[in-house]
Amino acid sequence: MEELKPRPASCYPFTPLGFLERAATVYGDCTSIIYNNTSFTWSQTHRRCLQLASSVSSIGIGSGHVVSVLAYNIPAMYEIQFGVSMSGAILNCINTRLDARTVSVLLRHCEPKLLFVDTLSQSLALEAISLFPLNKSPPLLVLIQDDYDDVGGSNSSSSIVDSRFCCTYESLVEKGDPNFKWIRPKSEWSPIVLNYTSGTTSSPKGVVHSHRGIFTMTVDSLIDWEVPKQPVYLWTLPMFHANGWSFTWGMAAVGGTNVCVRKFDASTVYSLIKKHDVTHMCGAPVVLNMLSNSPEIKPLPNPVQILTAGAPPPAAVLSRTESLGFVVSHGYGLTETGGLVVSCAWKREWNKLPATERARLKARQGVRTIGMTEADVVDPESGLSVKRDGSTLGEIVLRGASVMLGYLKDPDATNKCMKENGWFYTGDVGVMHSDGYMEIKDRSKDVIISGGENLSSVEVESVLYNHPAINEAAVVARPDEYWGETPCAFVSLKKESTQKPSEQDIIQYCRAKLPHYMVPKTVVFKEELPKTSTGKIQKFALRDMAKALGPSSSSSRLSRM
Repeated sequence: MEELKPRPASCYPFTPLGFLERAATVYGDCTSIIYNNTSFTWSQTHRRCLQLASSVSSIGIGSGHVVSVLAYNIPAMYEIQFGVSMSGAILNCINTRLDARTVSVLLRHCEPKLLFVDTLSQSLALEAISLFPLNKSPPLLVLIQDDYDDVGGSNSSSSIVDSRFCCTYESLVEKGDPNFKWIRPKSEWSPIVLNYTSGTTSSPKGVVHSHRGIFTMTVDSLIDWEVPKQPVYLWTLPMFHANGWSFTWGMAAVGGTNVCVRKFDASTVYSLIKKHDVTHMCGAPVVLNMLSNSPEIKPLPNPVQILTAGAPPPAAVLSRTESLGFVVSHGYGLTETGGLVVSCAWKREWNKLPATERARLKARQGVRTIGMTEADVVDPESGLSVKRDGSTLGEIVLRGASVMLGYLKDPDATNKCMKENGWFYTGDVGVMHSDGYMEIKDRSKDVIISGGENLSSVEVESVLYNHPAINEAAVVARPDEYWGETPCAFVSLKKESTQKPSEQDIIQYCRAKLPHYMVPKTVVFKEELPKTSTGKIQKFALRDMAKALGPSSSSSRLSRM
């Protein structure tokens, strides 16, 4: 057997781009995309992506070049997930909720040759480009007009295109060759996407993933979530967030129907679920909170599978969401893994438990998915596994095919998290339970050290979310003259709540459910907590607010902002 070696036929590069070609063959006449009153079939989507790839290639863009996109969940955004990479280029999806300064920084960092811009992001893109220094060449701009919008008003397309755009997206597609032979990667280690971290704890970093990593991530996600053939998938998760956790490619693999939605609220989601018989959707816990707190909620006629990740979901939110007919699955991943690599694999015997206990178990992140080689919680100093006692804190570490190639132009940051011992250090603090399931307790930067005790903000937040009047909650450290740091709670209240609790009410509520050192010493009420576009609460912004309050004295101080 030693004579048998890998040959070209057996080591052809893995890539998720081939899923589209197969979808056109197997599901050619089936619906691929629905947006308002417009729909496409998989044959049409395949054809349009080839035309897009052909036009991008004809501009002189190819292997090693970056192409950026600033767009919402519309058909063009879905097509771009395939069409750009089929030209050989590397796709960079930019968060539409960033400010112009940050967008400008990202564009200057990744140096795209081309930038696709959603019609609603025109001013953002143009302001970002205006901040370029004179010696920095901006990318070519292509305007994505919303030709499929039936809402009218401010969302409808204008026939006049700003002269700073070289062309429109549709004109680029139309002039492309539908028989274009798409560019396959020379190596499965070739980069396919560049995604920036959401910046919940610090400045965004450019994460580069390979064709091999994304292929593995996509197949792994479909298996772990048990996605059947031809699901109806509602795009409540931004495609720019880790390419929709890799389900952009995943839906092609299973011939699903992509229900696109530009912006949504709870009523829009419930309406689309009913109209299109939606079977699957994803979203951060903030989406679950929105759906379960809507005044218009009605139990679903049929179960809808919803996958949540991005932040530890409070058990109370999980319980409320499932009571409406959603079947919640919970996982854990990072931009650096391209999707979810740990999931709360459900055991049948847990179905016999009371609802509150089921929600508590489901709030745990779980075990590695089958595509991840290993996942552990280790002591950051010794590198040894922590005790499986559900209380000893350590850092979550991962190793497997879907871990990133590294950070763009940042070897120091890459080396810091991808150690010589073969582990990727996530920066997330967690515990390992006796049954081998892990649970996140915090980001390492979010752990509060009060009087020498490590305090998990997530545990305090879970208690706050059980308060009947609280809509959102986040806990950060506030400097304290005596203890060093004390918990500072930021909360928003439910709009329909008739009795508004006082600061002291919330502190007393926590005191009855938590050890005294974990009880917030400061409570700040806000209309809404600051978030990233993917629903993660921006704790760095809250930490700045807490610091601005100044050091608290040893006695409890209460604040209102």
